[in-house]
Amino acid sequence: MATLSFSAAVEQWAEKVEGAVEAIFKEATHEVVEEMQKPIGQGGRMRVDTGFLRASLLASSTSMPAINASVNPVAGGSYAADFGQIEAVIAGADIGDTLYFGYTASYAGHREYGANGQPADGFVRLAAQNWPLIVERKASDLKARLGL
Repeated sequence: MATLSFSAAVEQWAEKVEGAVEAIFKEATHEVVEEMQKPIGQGGRMRVDTGFLRASLLASSTSMPAINASVNPVAGGSYAADFGQIEAVIAGADIGDTLYFGYTASYAGHREYGANGQPADGFVRLAAQNWPLIVERKASDLKARLGL
């Protein structure tokens, strides 16, 4: 994700409302991950065939999940993404924590950056670039929900 200081991106009002900064942080993080995972057919950047790449996403608060070169999709298989592990890491995070979201599918890097004549999808990089806009939007949404 982007290395932008989170507190620099949050409006001053949020600092004064108990729990607001944490809510904005967690909601914005969730949205960035959703944007990374969004298939092209739904307006995103990720090409989805079997769902294996989407299902390989893991989250960590300690280190980047590693690519597992020995695991590949089964021919004709279909894979569903499980957001439970991602949600658990986000829910357990504190402001200031570094969170890592990484795809473990062996071809994840090829899809992100392009390879063998295939164009780069950029689903991770472009979602991360939207971090400041997403934080701003989530702060605005929360401010409206609170009637401020």
